[in-house]
Amino acid sequence: MSQLRERYQKEVAPIMMTEYGYKNVMQVPRLEKIVINIGLGEAIQNPRVLEAAEGDLAAITGQHPVITRAKRSISGFKVRTGMPVGMMVTLRGNRMYDFFDRLVNATLPRIRDFQGTSRNSFDGRGNYTLGMKEQVVFPEIEYDKIDKIRGFEVSFITTAGTNDEGRRLLELLGMPFQQP
Repeated sequence: MSQLRERYQKEVAPIMMTEYGYKNVMQVPRLEKIVINIGLGEAIQNPRVLEAAEGDLAAITGQHPVITRAKRSISGFKVRTGMPVGMMVTLRGNRMYDFFDRLVNATLPRIRDFQGTSRNSFDGRGNYTLGMKEQVVFPEIEYDKIDKIRGFEVSFITTAGTNDEGRRLLELLGMPFQQP
């Protein structure tokens, strides 16, 4: 079992139960999944971009990414339905907790001039999305072997009902939010 999962069960859940007055442990919000998504608009002209992004995403997450395809045609962008336009990985269970642990303790502190993550990137239902400007901040990526710096987003899907509960959950798990 992951250290972060144990910490959730032993420390975070009891704190959340007292703060929010939950009567049952099953009411306590938990991290359900983490979705990492890269938009690859340049894959329309250059299909090799998909291979490079796939390698980076697989190294970061330890899991094979899935190609996302365009749902509808957009003539202004020269995109047709079914064309590959991105990649994503969904992490659950121990892989999710291990990724969260590495992100918070190894990756985010490596970002230059890091002041904490934004407190406002919640969607209204307790889910949080963190935008990363480059994949190079991850220790698994070798700087010499990347073809291009790519941004991506990391979405933390929780079972929390409100932004406040989701924020408190991620805060207790170790997410370094900016101080208000």
